[in-house]
Amino acid sequence: MSFITDDFVLSTQTARELYHGFAENRPILDYHCHLSPKDLAANRRYANLTEIWLEGDHYKWRAMRANGEPEACCTGKADPYEKFLSFARTVPKTLRNPLYHWTHLELKRYFGIDELLSEKTAPAIWEKANAALASEGMDSWGILKKFNVAMVGTTDDPCDDLAFHAALAKSACPAKVLPTYRPDKANAVTNPVSWNKWVDALAAAFGSDCDTFSSFVDALDARLDFFAAHGARATDHGFSQCPALIATDTEAAATFEKARSHRAVSADEAEGFAGNLLAHLGEKICEKGMVMQLHVGAARNVNAGMMKNYGPDAGCDTVGDYRQGPGLIKILGELSARGKLPKTVIYNLNPADNALFAAMCGNFFKEGGPGWMQYGSGWWFLDQNFGIRAQLDSLSSLGLLANFIGMLTDSRSMMSYPRHEYFRRILCDVIGSDVEKGLIPADMQSLGNMVEDISHRNAEKYLGLVK
Repeated sequence: MSFITDDFVLSTQTARELYHGFAENRPILDYHCHLSPKDLAANRRYANLTEIWLEGDHYKWRAMRANGEPEACCTGKADPYEKFLSFARTVPKTLRNPLYHWTHLELKRYFGIDELLSEKTAPAIWEKANAALASEGMDSWGILKKFNVAMVGTTDDPCDDLAFHAALAKSACPAKVLPTYRPDKANAVTNPVSWNKWVDALAAAFGSDCDTFSSFVDALDARLDFFAAHGARATDHGFSQCPALIATDTEAAATFEKARSHRAVSADEAEGFAGNLLAHLGEKICEKGMVMQLHVGAARNVNAGMMKNYGPDAGCDTVGDYRQGPGLIKILGELSARGKLPKTVIYNLNPADNALFAAMCGNFFKEGGPGWMQYGSGWWFLDQNFGIRAQLDSLSSLGLLANFIGMLTDSRSMMSYPRHEYFRRILCDVIGSDVEKGLIPADMQSLGNMVEDISHRNAEKYLGLVK
């Protein structure tokens, strides 16, 4: 008996009609992800299921570790088939974890495999999936075409020369692949060794020195211009908590000089410096008609042993327990006061902050700009059934669901596109359940138009990809 049926997640007739009639075949705009521009430009073909499925996937690593699997099968150098077997042993234990749904959605959508993955079924699934990966149309571009991906927004450092994006723009890639400006390393003044190394790289990309705060800011601005010239429609800024202090230019310059000369910078100085840069960049983003994304709430690299042995991005980040209101109020309020508040998407990682973030969006707006401030989709620890439904409920209760720009993968894997399907099924189930409870009218055309808007049209308009 198939697990992933046509009506998977769709618990009512109305939900089924909405999904199959209005959401199922809509284009995907994956406006925030961590796919490799190098792999996309090369139209990478994957040698086996481990390469495309487990390489760099923190979600799977975390589950495998929780199941007692060896680290060699996560971040180490185990044989590809051993890594796959390690994951296959783990999957039966992931019931009620989103990985169980994602795993079987991905097996079915990519390879037509309807079996449940386990250690017993692993050998046959390995052979069938690898044969499919070797077939025509299963390179990176073929996958984009297969899933009707219209746009991919990668995540890129300001120092990047964007050569792979330039190559993609001239290629036959079926999706529009656009860079996203992510200047997080500019704020890391409390670690002067790595920060100075990054500032030197920024100076090289800028083509001039960055020995003063003024030249440093000029370099950041120039790189933003460079990204915009290469099609960037958005920036992205990651913080444990949004800065609640905004240093003056004089104060920020003093902090810059301290860090540039490898002197210690206090926590308040660092926060004020980050606030100064974010407010400045926010103005520039607004002037360019771009979108500013704020991803906040992650506590990063909390396992000191893994950080020492492997480094960052090992899958040992967690939901942070930080105050988020003061910083959002400070930054968004300052940009509003300057008359330079860009379109902004705010994403929380702690579900305790759902109402705060949804309500915050209603405080900032622009006449003639529907959905100017967006409460972003559930991401990372919240892009599962519970998290998606909770985000939709908070947004619906405190804002306008109809203007929502929808889902993203936030993924490093070419196997993640069914997450858009998963979101759309949940969206239709939420709306369909309300219809059948008598909470909203059964106007299928109006509801269907809203589903189509949330699935892709709102994001297209918000990012300026269509008029």
